[in-house]
Amino acid sequence: MARLEFFFDCSSPWTYLAFSRIEALAARTSARIEWRPILVGGVFNAVNQQLYELRANPHPVKSVYTNKDLQDWARYCGIRIGWPKVFPVRAVDSMRGAMVALDQGVLPAYARACFEAYWGDLKDISQADILTEICQRVGIDAQEFFRRITEADVKDRLRENTEELIRRGGFGSPTMFIDGGDMYFGNDRLPLVEAALMR
Repeated sequence: MARLEFFFDCSSPWTYLAFSRIEALAARTSARIEWRPILVGGVFNAVNQQLYELRANPHPVKSVYTNKDLQDWARYCGIRIGWPKVFPVRAVDSMRGAMVALDQGVLPAYARACFEAYWGDLKDISQADILTEICQRVGIDAQEFFRRITEADVKDRLRENTEELIRRGGFGSPTMFIDGGDMYFGNDRLPLVEAALMR
C-alpha cells in the first residue's frame, strides 16, 4: 500500500479544495493517507516571503481571475468557499488542535469542520468559541482540547512537521508526498498524484 503524506494548513482555500477530494482519491488508489498538519505561515516565512508582497499588491486583472478560478473549483468540488473578513487568520491554535484530533483519531472530521467554519461559514477559527463549536461537532472534549494545545508535545510536533516540510523542499499548502520522496504541490496536482499512485 502506497503512503500518501498530506501536509496541510486549514487557513488555505486551495488546501480545502484538495482536502475535499483526497480521501476519495486514496480510496480509489488504495493509498494510506498520513495527515501532516503544519503552519503554512512558518513555511512562507522561511522559503516563500514574496507571497506577502503579492498579497499586499495584487495584480488587479489576475486577482479577478483568481477569484473566479477559486469559485469554479469550489463548484467542481461541491463545497462553499467565501472570503473571510479575517484573512489571513491566526491558525496556530486550530492547527495545534489538528494534532490533538490526530491523536484522538478524528483528524479528517476535525479538519473538515475547520475548513467549513472558516471558508464556508466565514467564522474566525482563531477564536475560542469557534474552536469550541468545532470540538463539539467532532466529539472532542473542549476542555481537554484547550489544555492539550498549550502542551509542549503538541506544539513541538506541529513545529517539527512544518520544519520537515521545508527541509524536504516544500513551500506551501497543500504539499503531498508519495512514499516519502515524490512531491506534489497544490490542489490542481491531484490528477498527477492519482496517476502516480495508479502506476
